[in-house]
Amino acid sequence: MSRPTDVRPVTEQDIPDWIRALNTGFLRPPSVSDREIEDRSSYIIPSRTLGAFDAGRCVATFRSFPQQLTAVGGATVQADAISNVTVTPTHRRRGLLSRMMAADLAAAKERGDVVATLIAAEYAIYGRYGFGPATSTAQWTVDVPRTGLDRRWSGPDDGGRIDLVDGEDVRKLGPDLHERFRRAQPGAIDRDERWWKVNTGAVTLDRDPWTEPFHAVYRSAAGEVEGLLTYRADDHWGDAKQPLNTATVRDMIAVSPAAERALWQYVCSIDWITTVRTGYRAPDDLLPRFLPDPRAAAITTQADWLWVRILDVVRALEARTYASSATLVLEIADEGGFVGGRYRLDATPDGAVCAPTTQSAELTMGVGELAALWLGDESAVRLVALGRVTEAGTGAAAVADALLRTSRRPWCPDIF
Repeated sequence: MSRPTDVRPVTEQDIPDWIRALNTGFLRPPSVSDREIEDRSSYIIPSRTLGAFDAGRCVATFRSFPQQLTAVGGATVQADAISNVTVTPTHRRRGLLSRMMAADLAAAKERGDVVATLIAAEYAIYGRYGFGPATSTAQWTVDVPRTGLDRRWSGPDDGGRIDLVDGEDVRKLGPDLHERFRRAQPGAIDRDERWWKVNTGAVTLDRDPWTEPFHAVYRSAAGEVEGLLTYRADDHWGDAKQPLNTATVRDMIAVSPAAERALWQYVCSIDWITTVRTGYRAPDDLLPRFLPDPRAAAITTQADWLWVRILDVVRALEARTYASSATLVLEIADEGGFVGGRYRLDATPDGAVCAPTTQSAELTMGVGELAALWLGDESAVRLVALGRVTEAGTGAAAVADALLRTSRRPWCPDIF
């Protein structure tokens, strides 16, 4: 007979046991060090860090924290970012995740968060909670000798320059550059001070031994920082004593195509590097078309990435911009009970108004489908064809696509 399991926010005394359950769920060694306890305690918000406890032992974990998410057009919305979700194998299929998720989303709705976000480890889990895949990611492996790039390239020909910098420089230059980048990139999220410390080695983690990477900065002809590339390289030589090294990009952000082009050409021109792994990039990244032979860049990963759960339909639809003018009446089904109902969207390039309505719905969809459409990556016409959206009259889905889809795809560079 199963015992009742208590789901509640953690206390300071619970943190070591909560970390042990987290490590167990992620198939990491379950041991917990004093260093990890100190690090976790420095940034988790106890009231937003949930655990399920069976006879005093933590058997499930859940954490959320505040996040800024960029909507189409550059406005940011307050998001409830969800992470560290685990259920111990001995306690699966008991509704523990559902209880933790319901409590967290209710609190987020009460706070006034517009959306909730997460990165899904498995595709099938989060749709039942109203999340939908709102951005995708891709990773390319570049066969450098095949690219057709000039191996004698010695720097940008646009008056800009590339400099190698260290982690301390990145902590100074990176935050402002990233803020400029994310304001122009739908789907991007903010990076706090701890992110920059962890990713430059100022804070190191037991579970992720630190290896110092290389950092390259692109400065325009005017001296303005417009791009930052972080990468590591291995040391592999063939039997004939030829270098066969791989550069793996950990992060690359750029606020101009010139910076993006220069940084990709830089990493592809490093002596001894014959393969470049791009790390996770936007699904419509410019890299392949920067190359004389785009086939040198082969896609090795293509998958969903950021999942979004709409908590306020009116504010979500009014926060983003629209390229054209139209009116749509949407019927939204929400089993969670947060946003279900009928809404009229009056959108123009100058702004939008959204409000509950009693008019007949032109498109009917679940809240997860609305999330997939909201950042502009999914097509309403496609969802109708898949049976995920119901169209009351011919043409409504095409109108939705003209309103909602974006010329460049949304992208979230970060995992959390």
